[in-house]
Amino acid sequence: MKLSSAVQRISGEGAEAWEIHYLARQARDRGEDAIVLSVGDPDFATPAPIIDSAITALRDGDTHYSAIAGKQALREAIAEDFTTQSGVQCAPSQVHVFGGTQNALFAASLCLLEKGDEVIALEPMYISYEATLCIGGANLVRVSQPDNFRPRASLIAAAITPATRAIVVTTPNNPTGVVMTKDELQAVAELAIKHDLWVIADEVYTDLVFEGKHQSIAALPGMAERTITINSLSKSHAMTGWRVGWAISPPIMEPHFNNLSLCMLYGLAGFIQEAAITALTDQRHASAEMCDIYRARRDLVCTELAAAEGLQVLKPQAGMYVMADVRGYGMSSDQFSRELFAEQMVSVLDGRAFGQSADGWVRISFTLSEEELRAGCQRIVAFLAKR
Repeated sequence: MKLSSAVQRISGEGAEAWEIHYLARQARDRGEDAIVLSVGDPDFATPAPIIDSAITALRDGDTHYSAIAGKQALREAIAEDFTTQSGVQCAPSQVHVFGGTQNALFAASLCLLEKGDEVIALEPMYISYEATLCIGGANLVRVSQPDNFRPRASLIAAAITPATRAIVVTTPNNPTGVVMTKDELQAVAELAIKHDLWVIADEVYTDLVFEGKHQSIAALPGMAERTITINSLSKSHAMTGWRVGWAISPPIMEPHFNNLSLCMLYGLAGFIQEAAITALTDQRHASAEMCDIYRARRDLVCTELAAAEGLQVLKPQAGMYVMADVRGYGMSSDQFSRELFAEQMVSVLDGRAFGQSADGWVRISFTLSEEELRAGCQRIVAFLAKR
């Protein structure tokens, strides 16, 4: 039986990179001494008041269809929060609530991109970008960031063709932890305006910035009308399993997002939305508390890994990952990941999954306790000492 060609567009190296992670999870579930540093799932519990809001809503019968674009109170909370953080005036009608950021990115790609269109994405990029952006037949154009994973405007400009329709920027970046400066974003904005392009801005790690200041590209002159900003509560409030994500877009997108959501989701569960409202109002401070803990964990990981002679570590400005360059040990990042797990029962993620420019690097998550992180880093150092 024939399958759609779309099936092929959602496979590839990105999916294969999770093999070591799954093996580590299985080993841990069997009671083995595996340390999982390969996934960005916070080890914190979702704050209790957020959980209580969902339970109360459930008991009050909030288990039926909800507003397609999201409850008005939630859209108001998101709009107010975005305006406060970015300085961009945002109306609730510009907010569309989806079941996770991947759904929001998927909706944006279907609305903006047609078969044969090109979309530029700065590499390294999140693993599922290519599948999500290109499911409708668009072509992904990867642009490497060679200066310690920082963008170079000349390389972006060289990648633009008559078929280009959008540029994707991720700041703060997963996996690198790089926070783009205002000047770097201004260079992207000028290209977008010059060539009449859309910009899709992934800002999921906005609340986890350790150094520098997050800048929304939508706040730059001429950009609010051509930018779709995507965010969620997954990382900021340890709510990965709740699947609360959203897109903020110019008014022209509202009917299109509504139609897509009608077909895809028919609205996010009401009790989950009540929890999200609490996260963005009464529990807004929780993200700052988590950020302080992540900063301390980042410093611990960088300090511990400094004991490995020849290991180059990129200290992240934000997020929950450290990137380490293993090329000096004469092995690929895939080989490093496999042999590390086989010998030390520690899983990290092969950087090649984020694009060829990250080949030779591995991503190390610091979403575990300090005790586990220290033990994991010491195992990595011991592994490298034998090379």
